[in-house]
Amino acid sequence: MIKLFSNKLTVTFLWLLAAIFYFCFTEASFSAERQANARPGRGGSPTARTQAAGEQPVTVARIAYYVITREELEKKLMTELYPYDHDSYDENAKPADAKTVLMKMLAEKAMIIEARAQGYLKNEAITTSVKRFMDRKLVNLLFQRIIQGKINITADEITRKMQADPKLDKARAKTMIERAKTSTMLDQYYRQIYSKSGVKKLSQNFPRAIQIHERLLHRPKQTRKASWIQTSQVKVELTQSEKNIVLAQYNSGKITLKDWFQALCDIVPPRRPQDLNTPQGVNQLLERALRMPLLVSEAKTLGLDRNKDLLKQVRDYEDRRLFSEALSAKRKEIKEPTTEQIIAYFGRNKESFGTGKSLKIDLIWCQNLKAAKQARATLGSGKDFEAVRQQFSLEKKGKPFTTHPGSEGLFWKDLWAGDPNQIIGPVKGFYQQGISWRIVKILEKAPGKERPYSTNMDGQIRSRIMSEQNKALIARYGKELLSKYPHQIYADKIKDIDPLNIP
Repeated sequence: MIKLFSNKLTVTFLWLLAAIFYFCFTEASFSAERQANARPGRGGSPTARTQAAGEQPVTVARIAYYVITREELEKKLMTELYPYDHDSYDENAKPADAKTVLMKMLAEKAMIIEARAQGYLKNEAITTSVKRFMDRKLVNLLFQRIIQGKINITADEITRKMQADPKLDKARAKTMIERAKTSTMLDQYYRQIYSKSGVKKLSQNFPRAIQIHERLLHRPKQTRKASWIQTSQVKVELTQSEKNIVLAQYNSGKITLKDWFQALCDIVPPRRPQDLNTPQGVNQLLERALRMPLLVSEAKTLGLDRNKDLLKQVRDYEDRRLFSEALSAKRKEIKEPTTEQIIAYFGRNKESFGTGKSLKIDLIWCQNLKAAKQARATLGSGKDFEAVRQQFSLEKKGKPFTTHPGSEGLFWKDLWAGDPNQIIGPVKGFYQQGISWRIVKILEKAPGKERPYSTNMDGQIRSRIMSEQNKALIARYGKELLSKYPHQIYADKIKDIDPLNIP
């Protein structure tokens, strides 16, 4: 009988479980930190402040079974204000407003509704992706339930760890001890799950797994550049009967050859096992394939799959996948421009394909308009720019840098109006996740230069044309669907939304 846990496998398993836990835990922590630090308009949006006081979210629009809250609209509006098409930013474009962005959000919801109606959820790639997303979230909840509050680290343990490795400081020593204790606890917990799950391996099917693995590895149906098995092969080259070959069973499910290959494809190719032509190799990878299903099964037994926050996260993820798939389907309708169209487009947009405008600037970021005015007045009295930065700036360390229209977005015109060696402001600018006031010193100013057309530019021009066609196509499609699906906007709830109106 094959040994359940080899030393090598146990070490790998410990590392994997700990890595999964720490990734999920830190991901949640960073997300919370980002949300806490987000400052649309500094000091937080009105919605954020009311919700902090315990009030219910404000609904600004509805479509079918979706509602859009004021907070969601404000976040989306801030995203739309940030320039994202750096290479082709239109200086004359009007800044996004709440009504336009809300209509865009409703159109996106309509596309998701239509994608569901069109049966996109039957797409194996989507269903597999959604299941894996939910499984990871379930395991995250399970680990938090098991670990949280149970890892205690004493000062003596940290001291002993630092004595054993003088290169460690207290923080790193504590992290290493915490990781080791977490791994031990998770390993013990998994062993308990494994022992009660009634795992039974069908070793009589291992030779078939070896045979099919060798076929996919050495005799792929389609020529491939890579020397390893790819995910697309598992999807296309395995017959349904091969995918359904059972390698292991447990109380609430089974592991098929498809699951086994998915576990293989989850491993970075250079680290994939080299002994999968042996029963021992098949078994070790099978152990890996069992981990997530057994943990998920335990989480469901504890009722964690009914967690409301989890179900919302899964539904939101499903929506993102459906929206992405809808966009991809529409993108296929776009035709590549001809050479004549490329040349004609260049002729109409010569300036955007030339050397762009740029400014070399130095900044003082200020807490609010009052502080910005004080900083400007202090500079006007003859005080050194660096000294004023140290006195007033939110960022004490700063140095001159070059900026472009695509980086400054709607605030570019304010900066371009200045001349070299001139200090301008207070003017607004994008700061972290929001907008703040700043004092700007213009150091150098470089106007853009046009470039003559050459065939080397065809790729860039083609990409620009197709991008514009895609945006127009999606806008038309969204408008079409909004006429199909009834929706409602509460105009009185959005009339005062203006992230540019900062104190």
